[in-house]
Amino acid sequence: MKKLYLLLAIFVAALNLRPIITSVAPLLGTLQGDLGMSGLTASLLTTFPVLCMGIFAPAATALRDRWGLERTIFFALILITGATALRGIVSSVFILVVSALIGGIGISLAGPLLSGFIKKYFPTKPSIISIYSASMTIGAAIASAYSIPIYNRSHHSLTLTLSCWAILGVIALLVWSVFLRNRAGQKSLVRSKLPIHNKRAMLLTLFFGLMASMFYSVTAWISPIAHSFGYSPASSAMLLTIFTIIQIPVSLTVPGLVARFGKRRFFLILCSVSELIGIVMLLLHLPMLPAVICLGLGAGGLFPLALMLPIVETNTSEEAGAWSAMSQCGGYIIGAMGPLLIGAIYDYSGSFNAALLSMLVITVAMIGVQLLITRRKTEGQESY
Repeated sequence: MKKLYLLLAIFVAALNLRPIITSVAPLLGTLQGDLGMSGLTASLLTTFPVLCMGIFAPAATALRDRWGLERTIFFALILITGATALRGIVSSVFILVVSALIGGIGISLAGPLLSGFIKKYFPTKPSIISIYSASMTIGAAIASAYSIPIYNRSHHSLTLTLSCWAILGVIALLVWSVFLRNRAGQKSLVRSKLPIHNKRAMLLTLFFGLMASMFYSVTAWISPIAHSFGYSPASSAMLLTIFTIIQIPVSLTVPGLVARFGKRRFFLILCSVSELIGIVMLLLHLPMLPAVICLGLGAGGLFPLALMLPIVETNTSEEAGAWSAMSQCGGYIIGAMGPLLIGAIYDYSGSFNAALLSMLVITVAMIGVQLLITRRKTEGQESY
């Protein structure tokens, strides 16, 4: 199969891994007003998928062993597309929560298996993970940026606004249907297990969790932080958009630089220090745009590196999928707790300063884990 088509398959699949979450975020206030949602129920629409991405990630390896890598990814895309389309039937709290649950399960299966897919078809090119991470960021940014315009132009139709993203899923299913007609989709003869006794795999899981905790905390709270600093609602929303968009070129660039020059530790810590600088700038109440840019640069580099590490640490697609499943299982569960922790600290202290200090501690801890991950590697060994 032509490599260009394989890259297209990775791109369109990853494009579907975030719209079901990010299309809801800009409309939470509207959903609460129109459907009488409580704040807790509304938060479930974004928390459920992230928790599912962690809880159900281990199931990805079991289904892959039974059905085959490509068929399992195809099934995951069916779940995501179906859950998104379900929101077009009727606008109700029950449908929204159920679709968030189903979509989260689909994402939990596709996420780690796409890493295995890259390991299978591009075993010597781990930098291909940049296509995966950048596409996922693009999907998140598009859904977040266009939800309000689509809502306004559709005469305030919540069903159309939230379900139109199923079009991306239909496109992905058409592309991936090719894999069902060849031997590539046959089930695996290898039975893989999660590397729960492997110390390096555990460190990667902890790193993924700290990285995801920072990412989701910034995503959830950067606009409220800006508003508390005196920024207008429009400016606060724009800062979140900038944080998201700036990650796209970074996520495309960093994996290639690591693959070319090695020095994994340097790029991991560089991205973390960028986040550290952004948090310090917020603590000092400096202008938020430079701070958000630093946070976006850091997040844009750390996420593809977190996806890339299981690939370069393993020898087969089965191993890569198992390591990715474990790192995403624990990582997303930890990550989902990040915004809740920040919110609880803010409620208790009445100020974002204490919350920002906790984010500072998380980032410092992440740097410590990165040093542990890379301490056994020499510079020569780090050049993939």
